[in-house]
Amino acid sequence: MQIKNSRSLNPPERILLGPGPSSVSNRALNALAKPTIGHMDSYFLKAMNETMQMLRYVYQTDNKLTLPMSGTGSAGMETVFVNLIEQGDKVIVCVNGLFGERMVDVANRYGAEVVTVSAPWGEPINPQDVSRALQDNPDSKLVAIVHAETSTGVNQPLKEISEMTHENDALLIADMVTSLGGIPVKVDELDVDIAYSGTQKCLSCPPGLSPVTANTRAEDVLNNRDDDISSWYLDLSMLSQYWGEDRFYHHTAPVNMVYGLHESLLQIVEQGLEECFTKHRVLGGALQKGLESMGFNCLVEKEFRLPQLTTVKVPDEINESKVRERLMQQYSIEIAGGLGDLEGKVWRIGLMGSSCTWRNVVSFLGALKEILIDLDTELPYEDGLEAAADYYKSTAQNDQL
Repeated sequence: MQIKNSRSLNPPERILLGPGPSSVSNRALNALAKPTIGHMDSYFLKAMNETMQMLRYVYQTDNKLTLPMSGTGSAGMETVFVNLIEQGDKVIVCVNGLFGERMVDVANRYGAEVVTVSAPWGEPINPQDVSRALQDNPDSKLVAIVHAETSTGVNQPLKEISEMTHENDALLIADMVTSLGGIPVKVDELDVDIAYSGTQKCLSCPPGLSPVTANTRAEDVLNNRDDDISSWYLDLSMLSQYWGEDRFYHHTAPVNMVYGLHESLLQIVEQGLEECFTKHRVLGGALQKGLESMGFNCLVEKEFRLPQLTTVKVPDEINESKVRERLMQQYSIEIAGGLGDLEGKVWRIGLMGSSCTWRNVVSFLGALKEILIDLDTELPYEDGLEAAADYYKSTAQNDQL
């Protein structure tokens, strides 16, 4: 075989304002380049301990079993279901977007009997619908729900659903891939039994690890299974020994990825978790105010709208993919279109982690304005930047951002 035109990679710099990955800070990138050492080296074991401690901080939990799985957020999803589901278990899955649908797929693959509770894309799950599903299926073992639905930008309230889940002696699973580090997740306060996330969203680390946290109820289910877990690689009972006090070898951990996650988490700790939430809330609100002033409507009602991921409806007269293409070609700005039912109908604009800056809000709104002018779009685009700036100045001052 003859290999032609191969050379060292020199990827372009992009302004990452899609639903993930987000921009990675120079500190985290530098951490990735630090010397690789053995995954059982005493220095690395110390780094593992610190990483777990900081993950508990961002998850707002004291759960002992809190660790980053080797793999992206989808590996976290697989981990949760493969460890808790046994053949024939009844699982209620809440579906109001693509990632709820994906949970249905994963649960089915592991032999669960799946009951779905649905809501239209762009709307939250109604707790009363979950209550009815639990009444009709009192033998349900798990209730699974997406906290921050990446396909729609819905921020799903969890408190009421958590309470009714536990009243029925079921466990609550939460997908926190887009919420962790961007909005409060309050795993302990909301009594979430097991949750998973990804590093490439509000944690501002490259994709490659999936933080998982599980409380003692979830551990009890895991430790009292009748059947062996069908995945060796994702077996939490074995991984907890490697990440726990015993340090029993399981697999070669992605050492440098852990370095990167450690540094990304450290930046959140230094900034302060509440300050991190405030940044996302203020800048996400400014972006949404600017878009609305330009004539766009957000898909999600304000009460249930994520600040770190804004989904806006694209008017029929605008070619949404052409605008995204122009943003990339002319301004190196990446946003995303819709998925599934929303394909061709919305833009998904992320302000997550290191991508969540006032400069990026201004850059995006300014670039969008120029493109819309060039396309002779009949929208009041002149007001976008001014409205965003007014919101940012007033809100940032009140929140001491």
